[in-house]
Amino acid sequence: MDVMELLQGQLSEGMLDQLTQQIGGADKQQTAAAASGIISTLMGGLAKNASSTDGAAAISNALDRDHDGSILDDMMGMLSGNKQPTSEKTLNGSGIVNHILGEKKDGAVNMISKLSGLDSGSTGNLMNMLAPVVMGALGKKKQEHGLDVAGIASLLSGTVASQSTQNPTMDLVTRFLDADGDGSVLDDITSMGMKFLGGFFGRK
Repeated sequence: MDVMELLQGQLSEGMLDQLTQQIGGADKQQTAAAASGIISTLMGGLAKNASSTDGAAAISNALDRDHDGSILDDMMGMLSGNKQPTSEKTLNGSGIVNHILGEKKDGAVNMISKLSGLDSGSTGNLMNMLAPVVMGALGKKKQEHGLDVAGIASLLSGTVASQSTQNPTMDLVTRFLDADGDGSVLDDITSMGMKFLGGFFGRK
């Protein structure tokens, strides 16, 4: 029941080409690296929010209401605007990001921008595009496995714990989300560059 594997499967070469074009024609390797960092960060943020009963319940309710996983059936159509979801909130990436990251959003964009080499404006746009996809993947797993509130919390915490052992980016994300101030972690990240992000998609 690997959400990260499901998300990785969605980001095909063709999808990365489209995302690169939509954010202004950046380098595709930078797009792939930033996408990896964004997915890790959003999953980490969701897991942190789900660590409280109220937070997990809010995520579960949002999945039931707006994120049934149908976005994954035609991701290119949804992201390009050629296909409309049943709920307008399904594609409200900015709203989703604000709910997940709150005041950490700007720091997260800065962190991913430094890691990937993608400028912060493009990174923020890409995060808004991918947030509905992350929620869709989570909603799909919820439906497939009949997960209740505790099941959602367990899935998220287990995913982050598993990724932290094999994906250095997730470890950085966890440190960033747990830190009271963003500065020290961001300073650590500045010199690391894209090498940490390559592992998620297997693209160096």
